[in-house]
Amino acid sequence: MQTVGSATERRGIPDATVTRLPEYLRALTSLADTGVTSVSSEELATVVGVNSAKLRKDLSYLGSYGVRGVGYDVTHLSDQISSALGLTRDQAVAIIGMGNLGRALAAYNGFASRGVEVVALLDHDPAVIGSRIAGLTVEPVADLPRITSEREVTIAMLATPAGSAQEVADLVVAAGITAILNFAPTSLELPADVQVRKVDLATEVQILAFHAQQSRLGGLPAEPVLTEAVQ
Repeated sequence: MQTVGSATERRGIPDATVTRLPEYLRALTSLADTGVTSVSSEELATVVGVNSAKLRKDLSYLGSYGVRGVGYDVTHLSDQISSALGLTRDQAVAIIGMGNLGRALAAYNGFASRGVEVVALLDHDPAVIGSRIAGLTVEPVADLPRITSEREVTIAMLATPAGSAQEVADLVVAAGITAILNFAPTSLELPADVQVRKVDLATEVQILAFHAQQSRLGGLPAEPVLTEAVQ
């Protein structure tokens, strides 16, 4: 997954740290669900799969240092990370492009527990507009400015073909949305203040194919290479 822009770094939290915060939050949520109230940096780092020094450095950007001999309060740390990620209120998301991938994203039930609410599904195709998918009615892309204003959309997910992705992204920015998750297999040219995360599933599979080949040939890298994927 690629990222464009560095607004988080301007706020004092490196982008690399931000990419790990959701993993920490997911681990903390699982711990809380099992009744755990405090966790050491070593324990949390083991669950997430990072070294404890890196985890402590990441959490220090949030002003959280833990208590010697006790560790981190699970609930308090979860709240700190949620606040840093902007999840203290649900982020309203519009998914654009109702092909197979767009429909799968719309049906995914894991967003709600992460502070994300899908509030709109949009498409250009008259044959798709008006249909019901995952409890929402598909609306015309041309209505995006109105939808953004009325439903306070903050994030757009693009699941369009590569050929139309730039045009749709321009419409998204014109509507006032400055955070885009791009699943289209193409790069976008957008203003510097627009945050873009690119998810190219084919590229991720190719990277995994390389490592699978290295494993078969006995040439594993010294350290595993971790890349992000859609959860």
